Amino acid sequence: MKDIRAKILSNKKVGRAYYKMALDTPYIARTAKPGQFVQIKCSDGLEPFLRRPFSIHRVKGEGSRVKEIEILYEVVGKGTEILAGKKEGDFVDVLGPLGTGFSLPRAHAPNPNRVSGLGSSLEPRAIIIAGGIGAAPLVYLAEGLKKNKIKTIVLIGAKTKDVILCEKDFEKITREVYISTDDGTYGCHGFVSRLFHNILKTAESKFETIVYVCGPHGMLKCIAEICRERGFECQVSLEEKMACGMGACLGCAVHTKSGNKLACKDGPVFNAGELIW
Repeated sequence: MKDIRAKILSNKKVGRAYYKMALDTPYIARTAKPGQFVQIKCSDGLEPFLRRPFSIHRVKGEGSRVKEIEILYEVVGKGTEILAGKKEGDFVDVLGPLGTGFSLPRAHAPNPNRVSGLGSSLEPRAIIIAGGIGAAPLVYLAEGLKKNKIKTIVLIGAKTKDVILCEKDFEKITREVYISTDDGTYGCHGFVSRLFHNILKTAESKFETIVYVCGPHGMLKCIAEICRERGFECQVSLEEKMACGMGACLGCAVHTKSGNKLACKDGPVFNAGELIW
């Protein structure tokens, strides 16, 4: 990781209280993995004193031209309110990349000698499930899955139509994007967990399914239980408060079957089966 004085390339409002910020951070852009995050000092003064954690939403550029990262954030307090007021050309201190990200499968190489049903292994399939601002780290993940040629289905859950995030971003990556809203104003009516059940009823069974989830704790727990019953691998990105981002303050402890771990260092991505919910 590095502490970088990064230039803000853009900072645009994309929803009722949501913003996308692009930062000129070549080192972080080249080294970051899907699911990792950065810590940003929102002001040049002492208030707020602590940095704020933000998932890496996207990395922009190709090859040697990779130099930008994007963050997607919601204005929920003083730090993010200050950040929302930043303009193109301003600078912020950015620490990253931090944490442990997602593990991505790779498509099986074609085998002309493979005989169907005789020792053949199933092709991997990814199902991405985003709840609210939990969509933030999942676009970068979806782009990584596409590069690895993994069939991907995306489910987006939101309280209402006005707060659905990243639908168009996901549609550029996969044709299979499905929406649910708690109040039924868009897409399926109900929680995204119900949509997940419905998708599994109709989805093809010739794939080995891996599920990636980020969102509210209750949603993560529900999806993790469905995956446990189905025997699916499930990776969850936890939305935890983080003070230092490096494991020094011990303020983001997560209870696992292997003892307490730290969301900022051992996570934020964990295997759902290892967590004590």
